Amino acid sequence: MKRYSYNWNPQKELATDVLIVGSGIAGLYTALNIDAKLSVTVLTKESIDLSNSWLAQGGIAAAIKSDDTPEYHYVDTQVAGAELCDPLATETLVREGPGAIESLRRLNVPFDLNADGDLRVTREGGHHHNRIVHAGGDATGRETVKTLAPLVFARENVTLMERTMLADIVTDSDGKIVSAILLDENDVQILMKTANIVIATGGIGQIYPISTNPSVATGDGLAAAYRAGADLKDMEFVQFHPTALYDATGKYGERAFLISEAMRGEGALLKNRKGVRFMTGQHELAELAPRDIVARGILSELQKSGDANVFLDITHKEREFLEKRFPTIFNECLRRGIDISKDFIPVAPAYHYMMGGIKVDINARSNIPGLYAVGEAACTGVHGANRLASNSMLECLVFGKRAADLINASVNETSGNAAFISAVSSSNSEKLDYTALRNDLQAIMADRVGPVKTPKGLQAAKQYTEELLDKLYANSNPSKKYLELLNIAQVALAIIEASIDRKESIGSHYVIADKK
Repeated sequence: MKRYSYNWNPQKELATDVLIVGSGIAGLYTALNIDAKLSVTVLTKESIDLSNSWLAQGGIAAAIKSDDTPEYHYVDTQVAGAELCDPLATETLVREGPGAIESLRRLNVPFDLNADGDLRVTREGGHHHNRIVHAGGDATGRETVKTLAPLVFARENVTLMERTMLADIVTDSDGKIVSAILLDENDVQILMKTANIVIATGGIGQIYPISTNPSVATGDGLAAAYRAGADLKDMEFVQFHPTALYDATGKYGERAFLISEAMRGEGALLKNRKGVRFMTGQHELAELAPRDIVARGILSELQKSGDANVFLDITHKEREFLEKRFPTIFNECLRRGIDISKDFIPVAPAYHYMMGGIKVDINARSNIPGLYAVGEAACTGVHGANRLASNSMLECLVFGKRAADLINASVNETSGNAAFISAVSSSNSEKLDYTALRNDLQAIMADRVGPVKTPKGLQAAKQYTEELLDKLYANSNPSKKYLELLNIAQVALAIIEASIDRKESIGSHYVIADKK
């Protein structure tokens, strides 16, 4: 792998004490907790309202009720993660979770309340207790971002840079962070001098053709960190959400619309086209089993029937309840001609979440001095082989604050040494069709590196992706489309290689023998 993505020649130079790449909950909460004496720049590739956090329908899990404890939450997390969750990180998550929820309440995040004014808690897949808090019914991510963003950008030490993406991370001869290369919306190259970079770039959904992630989720932060020498961990553990709204028409955009697991938590049942439940007997929690089990259960049912989708049935609930509890889902389905109070909802699995990422400790530190990672781009180890529902936003809060606390304590001020030496040479001899190449890679990933993998399929995907990377580096150029495809391909290869290395099936990593 090449050290840098392109032979950069920055036309502009800026400086900041802390560069936070990503404006979802992880990035915003980290910024909010950075000391006011440090200058902070928050980078977002598009705008604040285009992120996994903004789209997140599920809630935030924490043991806040008297009949629940962090120990119970710990056990559920480990079971969902196939006992591969890091014990220290998981204990940190569940013990600091209630405090994180209380912090959001003090910041006036509009959580849904019971009639007595107490937090309303619900249950989702893999949880044995009601411990999920929501805001706006099924708009927890959006409501949290809408609350945090004005607080963050009202601070005098914080600057927002929109429509600008991270291209590469620059280190000195000792391996420490000294700067970053950025690319703005006009493809102007910017050298950002900094000693602290926090990667909070979210997911990698554009590696797959059908994903619940937004179009910006191309793994930019993860790929840039990898090129800089950051260790990656658990990349084989890719989560497919069981219940994305099935769209046979293709009229509703490139992002799959998510039907939140909270709906199954409220009693929705999975049924085939004959109206028969099929998850009973497959797991003690049936529809509320961990996501990898439900996703494979659906795929097995589809293989038997030859159908393209199964159905989610919540018609036993009153229309008024559904409109209030799931306003986003209710209205989107209605827009598509589905009245969920009367009609079954067509659903099928879609790529949703990366359990792996940049390997970090419980303070969000990577192996590169000055480089931190929080949220989905990080691998703290709390998700193991399969993320427990609604632990993702909690992870953003707990480890985002820990990253900020460590940065505040270490006070790594901006380095004056921002020398940049590129290792990429390019002939630019061939004009590449980036859209076609992206589509081809997505098709390979869906076919060979999906919820069910085979050894031969993985080897074929590896060969294709390596050849694509060689072609991209041989014909590099300083553009967003080139950089996004390069990042997608590098993260895809990391997933493939990790999948090849782990021989046994566990959690979301499911391998079957090749057909003879």
